[in-house]
Amino acid sequence: MRPGSVPGVAVPDPVDVRVLAVLAESGKIAVADIAGRLGMDPREVAARLLALSASGLPLMVGVECDPNGIRAAIANAGGWGNYPPNPNMGPPSGPYAMPPNPGMPPPIPGPNPGQSGPYPPPPRPNYGVSGGPSGSYPPPGSFPPPGFPPQQQPAPVPARAGNTWGPPGSATWARGDQPPRQAAPPPPPAPERHEGTIGETLRTEGLEGERIAINLIEVVDPADFLFTAAGYRLRDGERAVVVHTEMTNLGTAPYQTLPDLYLVLVAADGSTVSKAPVSLSSRPPHRIGVAPGDTAGGHTVYVLPDEARITAVRWSARPDEDKNSLTWTVE
Repeated sequence: MRPGSVPGVAVPDPVDVRVLAVLAESGKIAVADIAGRLGMDPREVAARLLALSASGLPLMVGVECDPNGIRAAIANAGGWGNYPPNPNMGPPSGPYAMPPNPGMPPPIPGPNPGQSGPYPPPPRPNYGVSGGPSGSYPPPGSFPPPGFPPQQQPAPVPARAGNTWGPPGSATWARGDQPPRQAAPPPPPAPERHEGTIGETLRTEGLEGERIAINLIEVVDPADFLFTAAGYRLRDGERAVVVHTEMTNLGTAPYQTLPDLYLVLVAADGSTVSKAPVSLSSRPPHRIGVAPGDTAGGHTVYVLPDEARITAVRWSARPDEDKNSLTWTVE
């Protein structure tokens, strides 16, 4: 990089140029990889990158880790300051110590291998609390965690049996200082409705305990034109009504009777009208039986006086029991 390639920023140090050249090749690389390519101490590379970042160059120095691995390392080490030394990192010698690396070519020296050019060495990074200097730096591997005063070591963190750490919010996230959270019980099922209006599906049980659902699809009142089109004749003062229903077998046992065997019309005065023993060619009737998982539809025909006003349609498993009956209001 030549001085002036970035507006307002000049990088005359040849060692800095070499570090930036390796960084520019990939755009994202670990500090240790840069140091390995140039035969430099990773601490020197990190210090130079931090100084260059603070000078206005478009780069950011960051750290990535495996959270689970770091937590395990802290627990196994028994606290801060007990980490073994890194065999690949020699002791610093001067502002930028450069341990020998036989596997890499020697670095290109400047006017002074330790400090190239008339420029002072880059400032060392400040890890203290924002707003004031953090004082002298302790030896590598003995940095206290944030919040502890210098030279004060926190109590060791013993590994707890049964504590499994995972990503926050996951099923493996556990806190040793708090009791485990109990899963909320599932909400109770909503009570089954046995009353509805035309178009609604209601659930109930058959004579043998079969789980069934019945949908009242349509009520045709009057249906005289359908009745006479099928070849039947109404008496004076009578009218025909056709009801269309569907039954779904929700259980594992077959429903073995006619779905509309006890489907009746309820009049305004409380009387009921049973189905007529007729079927219409244009509106097929129900057939006996519904297999598990199947849905069967059909039409039921009624003949009643003209003056009778229908207020509801009611289904029952048997005529003398209302326990599992279903009622649809007709407006």
